[in-house]
Amino acid sequence: MSNKPVFSSSTSSLGIGDIVSTNKVLKNTYMLLGMTLAFSAVTASITMALNLPHMFALVLMLVGFGLLFVVNRMADTAKGLPAIFAFTGVMGASLGPTLNYYVALPGGPSLIMQALGGTAIVFFGLSAYALTTRKDFSYMGGFLMVGLIVAIVAGIANIFLGIPALSLTISAAIVMVMSGLILFDTSRIIHGGETNYIRATVSLYLNIYNLFLNLLHLLTALTGGDD
Repeated sequence: MSNKPVFSSSTSSLGIGDIVSTNKVLKNTYMLLGMTLAFSAVTASITMALNLPHMFALVLMLVGFGLLFVVNRMADTAKGLPAIFAFTGVMGASLGPTLNYYVALPGGPSLIMQALGGTAIVFFGLSAYALTTRKDFSYMGGFLMVGLIVAIVAGIANIFLGIPALSLTISAAIVMVMSGLILFDTSRIIHGGETNYIRATVSLYLNIYNLFLNLLHLLTALTGGDD
């Protein structure tokens, strides 16, 4: 009687193919993420140098959200790459007036660097954890979505209420939600839930963008610079 392998060659090949495909998506995602973050830094520097007003930043953010839908529609085509650079460039440019505001505060440049460093530590730490453990964090999706919706609704309400304590609570909640989304989105790539590296890049970019802004707000408030 001949000995049959436990796994057939077709199953083994499929597993290897999935691993290769996942690694390719991961590699392309992190490469594109690095390039888009660098491009955003350049456009943010330009709008800082131009000293544009906050109203212009609001307009740019609205344009950015419009481009977000364009990126998702074109992610499976050759136009996806120009679209994502247009999106991240505009989002980076919208940061200029906000960063100028923080730079003008006592110790502002130091706070910005601390927020950047904290964002990098959180992102690389959580990404490394997800990649090393290979745990499936898909179960967090519903909870994170509810948390994000609650934070957005509370943020809109606080525009009219203007309660400083609520503003800090919202920023802290968004920092937690974005941290969870980094685990969730990285896990989706690892386990084949997201196979398009452009969409994967957009998700991680938005996580980092919102994490940085809200971490900067928290650090500034805790040091007494944002009265």
